[in-house]
Amino acid sequence: MELQPHFELMASYNQWMNVKVYDAASKLPTAELIEERDAFFGSIFGTLNHLAVADTIWLKRFATHPSSTARTLAVMIDLPTPQRLDQVMFDDLEGLKAHRRWLDTVIINWVGALTDDDLSTTLSYHNTKGVASKRCFSSLIFHFFNHQTHHRGQVSTLLSQAGVDIGVTDQLALIPDEMEM
Repeated sequence: MELQPHFELMASYNQWMNVKVYDAASKLPTAELIEERDAFFGSIFGTLNHLAVADTIWLKRFATHPSSTARTLAVMIDLPTPQRLDQVMFDDLEGLKAHRRWLDTVIINWVGALTDDDLSTTLSYHNTKGVASKRCFSSLIFHFFNHQTHHRGQVSTLLSQAGVDIGVTDQLALIPDEMEM
């Protein structure tokens, strides 16, 4: 089974859902976006910031991978490394939304360049507490996308509770129906 096409689907889903989530969040006034809602990262805005933080941390780690695809992540190297998982990278939704669009483009380009050889290797890195780890690269990429889905699920719930419907969220909407091909 080739993993790269699955990662391309996950990257497309990630981008599609982020557009939907940010469009929905844009319907709320700032006070509602930053309102404490007892989520892992407090608010809708806090959770969206966390996703940008976590993606930045992971993409910076992935940029150190010895594969030929690491060059597609060279743009990540010079970005400051977030120091906390709840760090506020942007204090306004428009700035965060623009950064999110940029990150999603970086992710799409990087995933499109992955090879099976890249995916079968390991990645050595340090977590945010400095603990060294060495793990299967493809498994880390699965974690990367699963983490995004987890927290976007929280955001979609918070948005729903605030009276904003983001619409269809199933990845199935992006999978071609082979009966129609």
